[in-house]
Amino acid sequence: MSNQELTERVRGIIAASQHLAPEKVTADSTFEELGIDSLDGINILFAVESEFNINIPDDAAQSIRSVRDVVDGIAKLLDQGQEGQAALRA
Repeated sequence: MSNQELTERVRGIIAASQHLAPEKVTADSTFEELGIDSLDGINILFAVESEFNINIPDDAAQSIRSVRDVVDGIAKLLDQGQEGQAALRA
């Protein structure tokens, strides 16, 4: 999966969960800019875990603050071929 495809999927997850137009969610958007509070962020990460069949450890989840953080972490997993039971290390 290309980085662009991954970014689009993550943007879609965030847009849907926050009831935002997809074009409002960019790769450079921070959760703060999008009005995403800590509870919303947790729900987004649960959706990402489900979508990509990964497990995001609590310590890594606490450091995720932007769309790019999410995409970069997932890309690292995919590059390592660790889908499934892998852990996202942001």
